[in-house]
Amino acid sequence: MISWRREDEVLSVLDENQRPMNISNVSKGKLLPLIPKLNRSLYCHSQRRTRSLPHHKDKPINQNSTPTLVLHNPHLSLLQKCESLPHLKQIQAQMTIDASILVPFDSSRLIAFCAESRYLDYSVKLLSGVENANALAWNVTIKGFYESPNPKDAILLYKEMLRDAGGDSRPDRYTYPLLIKVCADLALSRLGHMILGHVVKLRLELVSHVHNASIYMFTCLGEMENAQKVFDESPVRDLVSWNSLINGYRKSGQAEKAIEVYKQMESEGIEADDVTMIALVSSCAMLGSLELGREFYEYIREKGVRMTVPLANALMDMFSKCGHVHEARSIFDRLEKRTLVSWTTMISGYARFGLLDVARKLFDEMEEKDVVLWNAMIGGSVHAKRPQDALALFQEMQVSNTKPDEITMIHCLSACSQLGALDVGVWIHRYIDKHNLSLNVALGTSLVDMYAKCGNISEARSVFHGMQTRNSLTYTSIIGGLALHGDASAAISYFNEMIDAGIAPDEITFIGLLSACCHAGMVQTGLDYFFQMKSRFNLNPQLKHYSVMVDLLGRAGLLEEAENLMESMPMEADAAVWGALFFGCKMHGNVAMGKKAANKLQELDPGDSGIYVLLDQMYGEANMWEDATKARRMMNERGVEKTPGCSSIVVNGVYCEFIVRDKSRPESEKIYDCLHCLGRHMGSSLYSRAKVVHDITFNGITLLWLHGDM
Repeated sequence: MISWRREDEVLSVLDENQRPMNISNVSKGKLLPLIPKLNRSLYCHSQRRTRSLPHHKDKPINQNSTPTLVLHNPHLSLLQKCESLPHLKQIQAQMTIDASILVPFDSSRLIAFCAESRYLDYSVKLLSGVENANALAWNVTIKGFYESPNPKDAILLYKEMLRDAGGDSRPDRYTYPLLIKVCADLALSRLGHMILGHVVKLRLELVSHVHNASIYMFTCLGEMENAQKVFDESPVRDLVSWNSLINGYRKSGQAEKAIEVYKQMESEGIEADDVTMIALVSSCAMLGSLELGREFYEYIREKGVRMTVPLANALMDMFSKCGHVHEARSIFDRLEKRTLVSWTTMISGYARFGLLDVARKLFDEMEEKDVVLWNAMIGGSVHAKRPQDALALFQEMQVSNTKPDEITMIHCLSACSQLGALDVGVWIHRYIDKHNLSLNVALGTSLVDMYAKCGNISEARSVFHGMQTRNSLTYTSIIGGLALHGDASAAISYFNEMIDAGIAPDEITFIGLLSACCHAGMVQTGLDYFFQMKSRFNLNPQLKHYSVMVDLLGRAGLLEEAENLMESMPMEADAAVWGALFFGCKMHGNVAMGKKAANKLQELDPGDSGIYVLLDQMYGEANMWEDATKARRMMNERGVEKTPGCSSIVVNGVYCEFIVRDKSRPESEKIYDCLHCLGRHMGSSLYSRAKVVHDITFNGITLLWLHGDM
């Protein structure tokens, strides 16, 4: 195998300071590693008008293009029956004895067969040992390395090709598409630009598959401006050109631009194929546009576009993400051949909409499950707020000997955050360290979030400071965690650090920041940050931001200011905003404004038992017992039942959940005996007499002792 060291070493070979490259008709001394300046035309020497061609397929390199010569050479004809490297070496020995190895065609055909058979190391030895190997032999070997687990070696072989270049072995139109694709797939931007410089120097950029490969490379590197420029300046465009550009915009997240390019393609009379449709349907999934997705589905059926498995998978994904999972299932059921991606797409679609039982049924039908499929189920459970199921699936995954990846860990940490299961979260952290999983930004941020939400803010800060790279989500997690723990000054400090690092905050960041100010009662600071959202960061406050601000003002007793802020909102206040005002009114005894807020809440969500409970308590604290009775009667008449309180605890890795009056567990009698014992020790001073009497008449003394949320 060619020894791969560093990209810089390859670049140095292409550098103009290296010894001259002997490529005839290209340079008189050096082959310059031009990096094309795309602010000028790559096709400035061509004045031909751009035109689009109908779909066609380039003819592949035919290694047996001269079958007559192969049949007349007894040694080459033996290659057709060669099945092993020792056999190939015997043929080589015979060619050496009769000197046919010195014939360029014969030696090149031997090398090409060796590369096609994936004896790449031996192909390199043959290339270095024979004279006058033609471009075909080099190209087939380069292709072999491109398709191997070490595609970078194709670039090193190109280096050797340049040093040996002369006559028939100079790089040609079949060499560069392979090299450009290597740079594209491995994101070797600088090297890709330099190879493109060779293309321009050799005047090969007008060859269709060369300039299509150039567009592909720029799209893979995220350089869509360059990709568009190469496309626009190309004198001839075929379907591959259009597909490369459309897919590039789709991959870069510019779904609307991808559809715009398609419309331009359609106007020039080019018909789409299955590759085009995959990009367009995927763009509709990104946009959540069911109507447009259905239009493309109709086009596929009317035009008879080949329904490949990848296209069917893309349609299933689009329908699932647009909320029509039943249409996705219809396509899934019609598929004759289903790949692992097909199953994963369908299971993810069900899980995304909380249909976990259906997803699990499909999941259990799969004989072979990879990590992506497990992640789909675990992630779906987390998304559906069923964290216990997610962690149970993770345990099953370990038993199945499927190796978890970073995505698995992120889902499991999210489940721990929902449960508050610190012990399980710590175990997962140790698992990550033990198995040397990459602590990338996403996984590190999940650890910060888990520790913060599970109560260990010091460990959250430790993980945060141990991360080499942080993004907006990382800072948002630590700011939100500190807000949850009431450390407003530290939250503000991290926010300032975030700004100094040049990382722009988003709407979620400000929710954490404003919540920190709210918990600390920092009214003026909170107002300053709230108004900076628009003036400094060009972010429009949403309902959640207004609810936090109303809560901040309400807790401080600034009820009129809170009401004025609500009146200035550019949108209608929701239940969260009115609830914040109602809570402030109850806290400060403003019955009139509180009654107004309660009436509005009852209109918005008449089934929320918390409204009636707080209204009852507000009247009781104001000694308005008749109104309190009316509030309780209204609750009963409307059939509203109070949502029972819920507590949870993790013991030895097992999650246990309890609700009010829960007697479903075998240990219930012992649990209640212990609870009553604790209650007696707590003493009657825990609640005032008036409060106890009030709660007895409304909820019962048992509820007061069994769940202290009144």
